[in-house]
Amino acid sequence: MIDEIFLHRTKKLAPHDHLCVTPAAAFVFYCSHARVIDAIKVGDWLLYWGHTTIEEVRALALSALWRDGAHEAIWILEYLDAGSRSLKESETRAVVDFAGLPRPQVNVELALGAGEPLVIGDLVFDAWGLVVEYEGQHHQVERLQYSSDIDRYEVFRRNNVPYLQVTHERLTQSRKLVLAIHRALMDLGYDGSAPAFGERWRSLFRPIRENVGSRDEWLKAYARGAVG
Repeated sequence: MIDEIFLHRTKKLAPHDHLCVTPAAAFVFYCSHARVIDAIKVGDWLLYWGHTTIEEVRALALSALWRDGAHEAIWILEYLDAGSRSLKESETRAVVDFAGLPRPQVNVELALGAGEPLVIGDLVFDAWGLVVEYEGQHHQVERLQYSSDIDRYEVFRRNNVPYLQVTHERLTQSRKLVLAIHRALMDLGYDGSAPAFGERWRSLFRPIRENVGSRDEWLKAYARGAVG
């Protein structure tokens, strides 16, 4: 026995090279035990850095639905976004989405006035013009980044772009953050559903397998066309 190595039988090896399985294969297995929010973060990261694609993960899972994590991986694909540049951006988007607010676009070029510099918004609620910016630790401790942020938010204000800043501390209080985003959207004319912190919200913090059900149940639904 070798510490931290688990050996198990399989019908067929997952796609691999001479060193290890492919990132898509690793992600499929990861989904067999990951929480929804963690799989969204990891999946976004793999997509953004080009380690895999939605199509590759789906094709691999569908080609071997008997694999641990296959149907869970297919289920989570709906919630992934290849444009998300950081784990915290992904986490912020996920809590907004699972609270029932509109899903924001990620890393969108903002339409500013003539002569203004190019500015990319982290999370953009385009219909209402709201930009949500995640401020990682480096935004506070790296002086060049700190100075750049001051210039960036000056551009926002000069062009009347409403924005909300999110720190690590605010994200740890995710319900309060979602409510703050909702208030900002309402100030801009949003009249849709208010955030809901019921079953769907709680599902974000549970393993995927608890949301998607057993493999047999999922296969029956897939055969009916109820899931894709």
